[in-house]
This record gives sequence, structure tokens and C-alpha cells, in this order.
Amino acid sequence: MRIAYLDCFAGISGDMFLGALIDAGVPTEVLEQAVASLDLGASLSVERVDRSGISCTRVRVLERGLPAEPGEPLAGHDHPHDHAHPHGPADPHDHAHTHGHSHPHSHDTQSPNGHSVEPGPRHVHGRTLSVIRGLIQGSSLARPVQLRAVQAFELLAASESRIHNVGLEDIHFHEVGAVDAIVDIVACCAGIEALEVDAWYCSALNVGSGTVLCAHGTFPVPAPATADLLRGFPTYAAHVEKELVTPTGAALLRVLGPVFGAQPGMKVERIGYGAGTRNPKGFPNALRLSVGEAAEVYAAAPVPSQSASQSRSNQATISVLETALDDLSPQILSWVAELVLAAGALDVMLTPVIMKKGRPGTLLTVLCRPDQSERLEQLLLRQTSTLGVRVRQEQRLALERHHTPVTTVYGEIRIKVGEQAGEELNAAPEFEDCRAAAERCRVPLKFVQQAAIAAYTQRICPTPEPGHPGRAGDADPAGAGEGTGL
Repeated sequence: MRIAYLDCFAGISGDMFLGALIDAGVPTEVLEQAVASLDLGASLSVERVDRSGISCTRVRVLERGLPAEPGEPLAGHDHPHDHAHPHGPADPHDHAHTHGHSHPHSHDTQSPNGHSVEPGPRHVHGRTLSVIRGLIQGSSLARPVQLRAVQAFELLAASESRIHNVGLEDIHFHEVGAVDAIVDIVACCAGIEALEVDAWYCSALNVGSGTVLCAHGTFPVPAPATADLLRGFPTYAAHVEKELVTPTGAALLRVLGPVFGAQPGMKVERIGYGAGTRNPKGFPNALRLSVGEAAEVYAAAPVPSQSASQSRSNQATISVLETALDDLSPQILSWVAELVLAAGALDVMLTPVIMKKGRPGTLLTVLCRPDQSERLEQLLLRQTSTLGVRVRQEQRLALERHHTPVTTVYGEIRIKVGEQAGEELNAAPEFEDCRAAAERCRVPLKFVQQAAIAAYTQRICPTPEPGHPGRAGDADPAGAGEGTGL
């Protein structure tokens, strides 16, 4: 199972997450395409910077070629020092805050640390949740990316609604509704999807300390919206008097729903460092992302026989969530199924059933890891009309899985391969790859699937060379010529 671990020793923000994703191997083009699909005139600037001796990837959001965040220096002007000052909405960091109303304001050309910067484009503040939702859903982003991004903004709006006692749809996003914050969230969601991770894990969160200047005054760190989003998460304050976890970073973590704690047993393949804006002396302001395969850690015990260990090596406990519904719209059922998958469920099923008094209904079944159970239970209770959810645990024996690409006349297609003890038992082309190729080449989807299977079969069972005894149509090696009259 492919897993990822976020080490938030310096907190987390949208730009830090973007840098870590790129540094861990997500192609920059994937994020740039996601940004372009929003049609906001935004782009990304990516560079290598130093954070206390650690080489990191720094991502800036540009709006029509200029820094989108107020006070943000141009690329190549990354300052190796930190300035002691309280930061507010114009601080050059991804610390964006929202509130229950909007008001226009302007930004001068002086950054808070006194450095002269190029004037950035005027921001469009005061976007409502419905406006941002429409912007994301009207883009060409993949459906899972849209779902995660919309969910992040819905979580931000829900926090603001509780804090300001304002209706959810009446919330006007201020800095979080600006171009840089929208791009951070959407691009991060695209990178999360591209990473193809099955499970996320996270360290406790260093939230920093001190105070932060918000739209409604000075508040202790973490800011009100951030504190609300971090409820139930393990947090601490250490090292610097700065705000280290931002609302966008907290919302993205809430969407991911990681398992918190020490790094799990894993075979790390890639490590990425995403840089924050500031560079305080002696404190690496960076987010570390480790990606690899889950590895079981066994205590000393007698080693079972090879056949037994191979047959049970991929057995795991999973939670099964079920609820039967006979009063919910099919459109909502479909939407809930997508939400459940986007929230990290292993699988979801909708089964037609006949309920009491002969009423037709639907059995909604969700498979997930035990640590995800409570969060998904709450999702079902909140998003459906059910009055209860049945929960049980079962054992699942799963094949080891990996992807291998094949080249077809329609482009490159990934093949998902299932193995047990090194033996391939199943192989199937990825549906989304085939669908994208079919749309791009304007051919039936079945042709792309057949071509992918043929290419994979050719790879594992290559056609014998001419004259080889096993090649169909070659002359009989014995020269007997039986069957030539057929």
C-alpha cells in the first residue's frame, strides 16, 4: 500500500504543501494545468531555496506575471533573514484569513519588512462560497480534485460560520477568497490526486505562538478559523513566535483526514521539502513529505512457513459501514458516494434492496480503514437522511498492487497489476486513463481498453521470433505439413 507522511515540525501552509508535493515528484505541469483550468490569469513560479541548510522547493503564485500575495517579493529575491514584526493580512506568507463580510482595500508597494516590491495585481476579495464552488466546478479539473477543493472551502466556510454566527452561504471570503489562496488549495488537491497515495499520516502540528493581526483585531496564534479547523488534531507550540499553521493548511489537512502520530513503518521512496516564506535563523521553515510503501514492523516471533506467510501477508482489518435508505434522491446518493471516496474510503457500493412495506431502497456500503471509520460515519450522518449507521470490522485479504505503463496508439495507459508472492494474478487498464485517451483521440472507449490489454499481453508474452516453433503460422519444423488442406 502506498502511503505518505507529513512532518509538520514547522507547521503547514498551502504554499509549503505545494513545494513539498513538487519536491516529492509530482510534475509541475500537473499543478500548472490545474491552475490554468481556473482561468484566473494565475500561474506558478517554482524555485530552489535554502532553509537552515536544507534545499527546499519554494512555490509562489503569480497573477498576470506578478506576485499574487501582497508584499510577496519577486522570484530570486528570497530573503535569508527574518524580521521581528507582527504580521497581518499583508504579511508575505500564506496566512490568509476569512470573515463574515467583505470590504475593499488596497496594498502599497512596501512589504512589512521594509523591502520595496513590485506592485501586485489588485485582488478580488469578498468571494462567497457559492462563487468559489462555481469557479471550481466549472473548471476542467478531474472530479476527485474538484470534490477535495470544494470540501476544503466548505470546511473554511463552516468554521467562519461558527465563529461569526453567520449563515454558511452568507460568508464572504476575504484573503482566502483571493487568487493566491484559491490556487494554493486547488493546486494542492491536484497534486494529492497525482501522488496516488492510498493513506495519509501526519505528525503532531507545530502551530507556533505569539499573536496574529486578523480582519477583526489581534488574536493569539492559532487564528480563530485555524483553531476551529484543528479541533481534535494533536498540536503544540515550539521554537518561534510566529503563526505556523494557516487556515488553508488546516483545511487541506482536514480534507485529507490523516492518521496522526509517529511515522508508520514504511519503505520511503521519495522525500520532498516545501519551503515557507520566512527563513528564521536556526529554524528550518519547511514541510517534509515522505512517500513510499507501507511496511509491517514485526516483533521477534517464530517465522511461519513460506506458504502461510505468503497467503496471509496482505490480510488486514477493515471497517464496514452500512445504512439502508428509502427516502433519498438518487442524485444525492451518487454525490455522497463521490464524497466518501474523496475522503479516503477504500470502496463504496450502492445496492438496490427492498425494505419494509415493500418500499424500494438503496443499501449504502462503505469500506475503510478502522482509523477512518469515525470520520466517515459522521459524513454519512451529515450528508444522508439516515438515522443510524451499522459498523463492523472484517478481515480482508488483498493482492499487492502496482501500476505499470504501456504504450498504445492512443498514448500511454497505466495497467494496474495484482500480485501474490511475486505471481501476477490480475491486470487491468486504468479506466480514467482509457477514458481520457478515448476523449482525446475521439475513439470508442472499448478500443482503448483493448489496445492497452494487448500491449500489456505483448510485454509479458512477447511474440516468438520468425521460425520459432511456437510462432503461429510458421512452417511446421518437422516439415510434415499436416493440415495444409484445411
